[in-house]
Formats: sequence, structure tokens, C-alpha cells
Amino acid sequence: MTRSLLSALALCAATVVAAPAFAADDLCAANLQKIDDTMTTNTATNPALEKTLRGQIDAAKADQARGDTKACIASTGKILTQLENYTKKGGAAGN
Repeated sequence: MTRSLLSALALCAATVVAAPAFAADDLCAANLQKIDDTMTTNTATNPALEKTLRGQIDAAKADQARGDTKACIASTGKILTQLENYTKKGGAAGN
């Protein structure tokens, strides 16, 4: 019984420690998906938007591939802000 309890506690502790890393990875991936979705919608009306943001999006994907989650989240956050400004202003990329 004691071994089961200790095993359960160890498993819980490992899960709590690993959870922030998984959450960050999920945020990076979620942001990239949101960017892709928004770009699909907005580039139909403004092809220049793709050209403006493509380098930044590629850099964020490279950050994700390298496992640099903090850089990916920072980059995707900036891109999402630019996209939000673009949609609010009716076309200005918000640079």
C-alpha cells in the first residue's frame, strides 16, 4: 500500500513539473495554427499580407522546430498582434 501511494505521489510530482513545458508547446502550436487560419482568410483579400509576414512566420516555425518555445511564443504573439491590427484597420498590416 505504501509503495502504491509513493508511486502515485511521484507520478503526480512528475506531471506537475512537466505540465508547464507541455502548455508552452501547446501555446506555440496553437498560435501557429491560429496564424495559418487567419492568413488563409486574409490573404484572399490581400496577397501582400502573406509577403509581409512570411519571414516572421517561417522564423516562428523554425523556433518551434528547434524547441525554442519561448521564442516561438514571442514571435507568434507579435504576428497575431499584427494580424489583429490588420483586421481592425481594414487592411493596414499594423507594422
